[in-house]
Amino acid sequence: MNNFLTDVLKGLTASPKYLESKYFYDKEGDELFQKIMASDDYYLTNCEMEILSGQKAKIADTVSERDDKLDVIEFGAGDATKSIYLLKEFCERKIIANYFPIDISENIIGMLKQNIPEEIPGLNIHGLHGEYFDMLAEANRISKQRKLVLFLGANIGNFKFDAMPVFCKKLRSLLSDGDQVLIGFDLKKDPKKILAAYDDSEGFTSRFNLNLLRRINHELNAGFHLSHFEHYAMYDPDSGACKSYLVSMKEQNVCIDGRAINFKKDETIFMEISQKYSVAQIDEIGVQCGFTPIAHFFDTKKYFVDVIWKV
Repeated sequence: MNNFLTDVLKGLTASPKYLESKYFYDKEGDELFQKIMASDDYYLTNCEMEILSGQKAKIADTVSERDDKLDVIEFGAGDATKSIYLLKEFCERKIIANYFPIDISENIIGMLKQNIPEEIPGLNIHGLHGEYFDMLAEANRISKQRKLVLFLGANIGNFKFDAMPVFCKKLRSLLSDGDQVLIGFDLKKDPKKILAAYDDSEGFTSRFNLNLLRRINHELNAGFHLSHFEHYAMYDPDSGACKSYLVSMKEQNVCIDGRAINFKKDETIFMEISQKYSVAQIDEIGVQCGFTPIAHFFDTKKYFVDVIWKV
């Protein structure tokens, strides 16, 4: 709770204002994100689902090049709807030792620990609630097996272009020779197609962004009027940056834990970025960060790619 309050006050007293996207995911945020992923406009889910369901055998061939079993560690596991295809394939081949889903949402981890054993009896599951790298270090402590880290759903795009290599270098530092990562990247494409995914016609993305203000009200004793803010998304096809904001529709003061925060009319709160890449950029960054790109798996439209990098 203290970290949440500290981060919210830090972001909303900065210029320009921002909120950290990791706090989107309370119970209602989790449910809204599932609705976003299931919406017609959000093409990313179907594209990656097509890759993982249709090419799971090829992916298993790629990661099981040695006789030993591996630990599968999933960053931002969510409901494991996509990773379940790989987990089942790995179990059938008897190449998985443990599954470590990592998520910032305690609600999600609890759900996975209940549901996954019903889906895949006999799979060793160790749910880890916390920050990615802290929990990866914990997984390394629990098991010394070779690692495959999953980072699906284009979540890597939540880092700004220059911040993503910093994340990947940190990830590399916590892995050992022979370990691999499978990362989902959304590719550059028709700008209108991309923008619609982050400003969907059913309004789920708007509600998802506004839900963070509701969470702040509920958990930090704040006074946001959600109707006084609107969701705004924009995409820059040159840089590949798709950004979302909340816009203050009026001059207003909002009290958070006894502290008044002033919002000017039309002032924005930066909420999230979803960075899009070319394949050449992806491979270049992988090499720069100490990995060897060894495989690319595309959907039929080539909207999306899951890449495998090896240490």
